[in-house]
Amino acid sequence: MNPPRTDARRRHDPDIRGFASDNYAGVHPEVLAAIALANGGHQISYGEDAYTADLQQVIRGHFGATAEAYPVFNGTGANVIALQAVTDRWGAVICTESAHVHTDECGAPEHVAGLKLLTVPTPDGKLTPELIDRQAWGFDDEHRAMPQAVSITQNTELGTVYTPDEVRAICDHAHQLGMLVHMDGARLANAAASLDVPMRAFTNAAGVDILSFGGTKNGALIGEAVVVLNRDAVRHMKHLRKLSMQLASKMRFVSVQLEALLAKDLWLRNARHANAMAQRLAEGVRAVHGVEILYLVQANAVFARLPHDVSERLRKRHRFYFWDEAAGDVRWMCAFDTTEEDVDGFVAALKEEMAR
Repeated sequence: MNPPRTDARRRHDPDIRGFASDNYAGVHPEVLAAIALANGGHQISYGEDAYTADLQQVIRGHFGATAEAYPVFNGTGANVIALQAVTDRWGAVICTESAHVHTDECGAPEHVAGLKLLTVPTPDGKLTPELIDRQAWGFDDEHRAMPQAVSITQNTELGTVYTPDEVRAICDHAHQLGMLVHMDGARLANAAASLDVPMRAFTNAAGVDILSFGGTKNGALIGEAVVVLNRDAVRHMKHLRKLSMQLASKMRFVSVQLEALLAKDLWLRNARHANAMAQRLAEGVRAVHGVEILYLVQANAVFARLPHDVSERLRKRHRFYFWDEAAGDVRWMCAFDTTEEDVDGFVAALKEEMAR
């Protein structure tokens, strides 16, 4: 047997899992197996491969016969391209103050896409037609960026979930005002699992025009997709993807991951498990005196408030992030590979630290 010619070796303990982010999780074994199957031989580059072609059919099975998928490298890229596709250079996008496009993308939608974000404070991370109206004005005022789109996150940055009726009300209202609707679906699978409805129930069937579909947080290695649901609303997606440096040359390895997740039920199995672990975590935390759960636990996130010193000690045992450090708010995320033992161990550690 030939000796290894690389320095590749395991540099972490695979049995250690935290609650910081579902991005921390590895790749689902079924997705890794799909990548291996796509390897070997030559396939046409830049999306003309057999795997990307098959992905289109899989996507249409979930999002309707006219849906078109454009695989990209990451979620920020997907959001930037999608928002750029539905706005002019003088356009603006209405979103919540807590939206990922506003708080966690380093200004990329505004800097790269050249648009303006018009934010609205919300109590639970969700927009409503009434909240949209706070920024949906001045369409003919040349001194103000023109509101041209609404961006909603499903599920939201606060872990809450829009119902199909809530999404439909937003879409109907936005369309009546001449605006289009983008959905940031980095955790779309978790929302569908929470609602127990198909993803199309709150996307194309509810009137969403363009979608950022997330795979990385649900078991993929790398790669998301922009899914065009309303072809009449979007032009030149191929050019926008290339212009935004999101066109993968070996696209088959991105597409096959999304195909592995979506062709059968892996996406749903992973999301249901992550959501169930968050519910288990919330139930355990509720029994701990002095800890307050801040929002409805509807997907795979638990937001809580507890003493700052307790969080600092607990973070040394189980990694997680502060959400609002001054207020003592933290976020605990569950992933497709979170186990019941992980959750129970974390709750036990929380109890110990609260008792000190």
